[in-house]
Amino acid sequence: MSTGDAPETEDKVRCEEALSEIYLLLDKECSPLRDAELRRHIEDCPPCLEEYGIDEQIKELLHRKCGGDLAPAELKSRLRASIRQTVATRGGVTLERTEITVEQRTGE
Repeated sequence: MSTGDAPETEDKVRCEEALSEIYLLLDKECSPLRDAELRRHIEDCPPCLEEYGIDEQIKELLHRKCGGDLAPAELKSRLRASIRQTVATRGGVTLERTEITVEQRTGE
C-alpha cells in the first residue's frame, strides 16, 4: 500500500489516485498506460484491491438490475429542449440546428 510515510516516486500510483480512478478503470476509459499503472497498484495493494472488487460488484449489480431500462423518447426530447433553453438563457449562446444528409453513390 502506498499511503505510508515513505516518499512516493513520480511513477508510482498512490492509493488516493487509484481509488479516485476506479470507475474510469472499470468503464475502460483509461489510456492503456494508465490502465496498466492502476492495475499494477491495485494488484499490489490489498485495501485498493478490496475497494476495486466492491465497486466492480456494484457496477455489475446495477447493470443487471437497471441495464435494460431506456428513457422514453418523449423524455429525451424534453430533456434536450430543456438543456438547449438553459444553455441559451444562462450562457448567452445561440444554438443552431443543422441537418445533414449523406448519400452514398455506387459505381457511376
